[in-house]
Amino acid sequence: MDLSSKTTKEVGNLGESIACEYLRRHGFTIVDRNIARKTGELDVVAKKTANAGDEDTLHFVEVKTVLADEFPDPKNTKDEYDPSLNLHEAKVCKVARTGEWYVLEKKWGGDWQVDGCLVWLRRRDGMARVSYLPQIV
Repeated sequence: MDLSSKTTKEVGNLGESIACEYLRRHGFTIVDRNIARKTGELDVVAKKTANAGDEDTLHFVEVKTVLADEFPDPKNTKDEYDPSLNLHEAKVCKVARTGEWYVLEKKWGGDWQVDGCLVWLRRRDGMARVSYLPQIV
């Protein structure tokens, strides 16, 4: 599937869906998606139990997606756009503030954290590469 004609919003939505599938495959349960409040937006809210007997942890996952002609070469990142550049301090603080709201409203008593998920989508065929960044705050 060629992604060249997709809008930025469509690419972002596809990236979030791919991030959710990645998280599911790595033991997470998706609790919520696209929660918007005055303080900001939560792309994905997920939960994972570390070990039996441990408390659950809520993960507020900020997803950044970029279309690329080819996947970046980890050895040569000079010419490729890095979506982690959009995980700057101000953005992460907005996610954390919105996460605080979410925790209060849901009366969540366990731990929580802010994570990042970078998704590269190859323009010509829609193949994806995902990089999960735990605890970016």
